[in-house]
Amino acid sequence: MPFDAHHHHDKEDHWIPLSDLMTGLMMFFLLLAVAFMIKVEADSDKIKGVAILYDQLRSDLHDDLAAEFQNDLGRWGAELHPDLTLRFKEPEVLFDTGSAKLKPKFTEILDEFFPRYVAILASDKYRDSITEIRVEGHTSSLWGQGVAAEEAYFKNMELSQSRTRSALQYVLQLPAIDRDRAWLRSHLTANGLSSSKPVIDDGKESALKSQRVEFKIRTDAERRIATILDVAR
Repeated sequence: MPFDAHHHHDKEDHWIPLSDLMTGLMMFFLLLAVAFMIKVEADSDKIKGVAILYDQLRSDLHDDLAAEFQNDLGRWGAELHPDLTLRFKEPEVLFDTGSAKLKPKFTEILDEFFPRYVAILASDKYRDSITEIRVEGHTSSLWGQGVAAEEAYFKNMELSQSRTRSALQYVLQLPAIDRDRAWLRSHLTANGLSSSKPVIDDGKESALKSQRVEFKIRTDAERRIATILDVAR
């Protein structure tokens, strides 16, 4: 068959634009991948920045709370944890067995503790970073003889909710927090958790230590990270 130079030239004319198209597509996807990597790195840097700020905030807040209450925690039967949990851990001081009524000793402690606690959290240094102050009530898994575990859980849930509500109602009416009462109403919550988070000693539940009231703090670090992740999607 004779060589058809014109036909060969036409095939080359079609091949060159196709190769250019493939090269262009490769460059486009390469640039897209690079842009995505830059965006991921930028988001990662933002999250790291929020985490650093959160660690510094938590450290500063822990130091301020420790300085304020270091001479009182022992006599209150309380302890301050690195995660900013302030735990009242002596149940005989808090409530009578099966009761949601605050014992006189506990009201005296709250009178002394809560206004000073709020003064720190609602200060200009921390006020805008606090999203929630949680009053948590915890019980052991026990209830009484002959009560099944599931029934005991729900009875303890009702009890723990009533106790935290009693504590919240009490602290919100204290005259010493008048200036910050409106702010507290939008930040303070009562959370009864029954026996869902028992204190474990040597692999076993400590019924005594599990009965406690805790004050916990949530900051806006979680909200900032969630916002960054939402924008990145």
